[in-house]
Amino acid sequence: QVQLTESGGGLVQAGGSLRLSCAASGRTFNAYAMSMGWFRQAPGKEREFVAAINYSGDGTHYADSVKGRFTISRDNAKNTVYLQMNSLKPEDTAVYYCNADPIFKVAASRDYAYWGQGTQVTVSS
Repeated sequence: QVQLTESGGGLVQAGGSLRLSCAASGRTFNAYAMSMGWFRQAPGKEREFVAAINYSGDGTHYADSVKGRFTISRDNAKNTVYLQMNSLKPEDTAVYYCNADPIFKVAASRDYAYWGQGTQVTVSS
């Protein structure tokens, strides 16, 4: 089993910053070198890829829309992945979901094994 719990969402003005956290637990998570990442879903839109990081932390992928503004990182001692979001824009408003998967990849949301419940990020103009 894998449990993922996100935190850190909230309301911020455009140009501001937020840091999301996702804590992982469970026997399956600890048994495998899981890659982790973030997706987001805005109202009326499909869930879209944001960022991913491999187990060792030396490999990352970003969506073009967030490159240069968002940074993904992880602390394996805490089983936690972070998403530092800077220069936020109103179009970044969405529910942000953490995921974990044995394979480091960029893929459709249906291809990832484990998901958190999501945390709301709202950016006001």
